[in-house]
Amino acid sequence: MGSATHTLEAPLVLGIESSCDETAVAIVRGDRTIIAQAIASQEAEHAPYGGVVPEIAARAHAERVAPMVASVMAEAGLTLDDVDAIAATAGPGLIGGVMVGLVSAKALAMAAEKPLLAINHLEGHALSPRLADAGLAFPYLLLLVSGGHCQILGVDGVGQYRRLATTIDDALGEAFDKTAKLLRLGYPGGPAVERLAMQGNPKAVPLPRPLKGSAEPHFSFAGLKSAVLRAVDSGTHTPADIAASFQQAAVDCLLDRLELALDRAGPFPALVVAGGVAANHTVRAALEAFAARHAMRFTAPPLALCTDNAAMIAWAGCERLMTEGWRMGADFTGDSLDFVARPRWPLDPEATAVRGAGVKA
Repeated sequence: MGSATHTLEAPLVLGIESSCDETAVAIVRGDRTIIAQAIASQEAEHAPYGGVVPEIAARAHAERVAPMVASVMAEAGLTLDDVDAIAATAGPGLIGGVMVGLVSAKALAMAAEKPLLAINHLEGHALSPRLADAGLAFPYLLLLVSGGHCQILGVDGVGQYRRLATTIDDALGEAFDKTAKLLRLGYPGGPAVERLAMQGNPKAVPLPRPLKGSAEPHFSFAGLKSAVLRAVDSGTHTPADIAASFQQAAVDCLLDRLELALDRAGPFPALVVAGGVAANHTVRAALEAFAARHAMRFTAPPLALCTDNAAMIAWAGCERLMTEGWRMGADFTGDSLDFVARPRWPLDPEATAVRGAGVKA
């Protein structure tokens, strides 16, 4: 395996993301320039089922990755000889899709004799705010909220993560999607719930705030989903009021858990939010106000970097090259081509296991 080019001031990385239902390819330079990128949504394929079907997702990734790599390279006016490494999501995620992206990256790395960088999808989210914000320095407190994950992490550096809280059952993004399905809003559910909530009263429906005020640091959203189901079945509330009340309950849970994490592990100079739920304007506004109350800088990636994308994977590769790779020089060869795709891959493997399903994250 060839070593990365270390004569450049900033590395150039080709990234591939295929962990769920977006096929994405991007080229990013270490000076935070996104040279070219493309994202192919699978919304139409999964809409009839009200959620992502793993087999359909994997097939779509397999059909799209190679043409998208060629298209992005052409748009950038580059060849594989010009990049320093090939980065790809290696987990966690839907294993079929992860395997498609990782195998594609292995083939490209082998053909071009470039280092392979197997990237943790969660690390892509965790570092993505630094792609958009050059002033964001380590350490920072990260709220990672997406369809598959809900965690609070202390981010001390590249590859240095302390899990302070995780979900013991469902992720917040999943709760948004389930609420959308119960309200028959279609897929994807998160944006639909947010739009409907703008028309409703957030105090109209008495919904629970699971674990709010608890000494246990984690999240739980299964009970909130069940309460939404009961509210829908009761027929006494409008869909807009249910959406608004659900969204407010979710925000209240996030703020309460952040308060506890800050009390136990703080202070932190900055609060950062990442993941698909970070695109929700109500969530962002509440987090920004929380940060202001605690004299913390608030950072959130642009909306395009909140959802799954390859720019964040390529950027995570750049961060790794600018630490581990640059330090090792010509000895840096990246990850082995035998690296195995992982359906689960915690950022903090030393964290104490939690009850319920939270261990998946």
